[in-house]
Amino acid sequence: MDTTDLRGKRAVVTGGSDGIGLGLARRLARAGAEVIIPVRNPDKGRAALERIGGDSSTRALDLASLASVAALADRLNDEGRPIDILVNNAAVMTPPTRHTTVDGFELQFGTNHLGHFALVAGVLPLLIAGRARVTTQSALAAAMVRSMHWSDLQCEHEYRPWPAYGRSKLATLLFGLELDRRSRAEGWGITSNVAHPGFTRTNLQSAGPTMGGGRSASDALFRFFAPFGWPVQRVEGGLLPALHAATAPDAEGGRFYGPRGLGHLTGAATEERIYRAARDPREAARLWDVSCDLAGVTFA
Repeated sequence: MDTTDLRGKRAVVTGGSDGIGLGLARRLARAGAEVIIPVRNPDKGRAALERIGGDSSTRALDLASLASVAALADRLNDEGRPIDILVNNAAVMTPPTRHTTVDGFELQFGTNHLGHFALVAGVLPLLIAGRARVTTQSALAAAMVRSMHWSDLQCEHEYRPWPAYGRSKLATLLFGLELDRRSRAEGWGITSNVAHPGFTRTNLQSAGPTMGGGRSASDALFRFFAPFGWPVQRVEGGLLPALHAATAPDAEGGRFYGPRGLGHLTGAATEERIYRAARDPREAARLWDVSCDLAGVTFA
């Protein structure tokens, strides 16, 4: 990134007011990109802009509301600037009890996957115009589940925090790969890939499981190990796979990037083998069709 020139490029990073998203936004701005961070909390967004610097700004977005996603897409389309880089980074993680989005979807599936899915559909013309690089964040938890559990996609019959989170991140992995397939088939010119940050200490790990109500039980372990660089790393390391996927000339579409260290927990970016549950294109196509129906969007 010391030699990467992103001047004249427009980048959108969800979840850019904190953690890995904030780190990514700072690196992109430092390379000269105009950086937009869609945020739910305006005050937190303004504070983040002071740290990002450069040509950066906020837009309003609540990924747990499809109306909010559509409003952001409409605004960006009205602005008319092509999007060159989109990082689908924002997430919620393992609330102890089942919660739902504004539209009634299980919170993790609705926010982590459907919100980003609808956003990409809404700004598709801008992504095509920019021949964009779209990088979607998955997680190690996606390797822990075997399938999307189609018979209970919204966890209405049984909710367990970690499997639900894992399936939401399997969904983001399937989506990122399928977006690249469809881009190639339709000639959109979009390069779509997927990354994951390994074990990185952020507020997602420390407060996510408590829904912001305090630090989780695992936070002490993450704080203890982070300075050693394994098995937990700081944000500066955790952002590297997504940064590589979104900006490196040799980062290709349809690929999966993670940390290269032991267990893919920490370290610099490397291409990683796609998790078994995400290797079947038929599963990805099924999720795509289901997601279009649930979110009420099309990729015309």
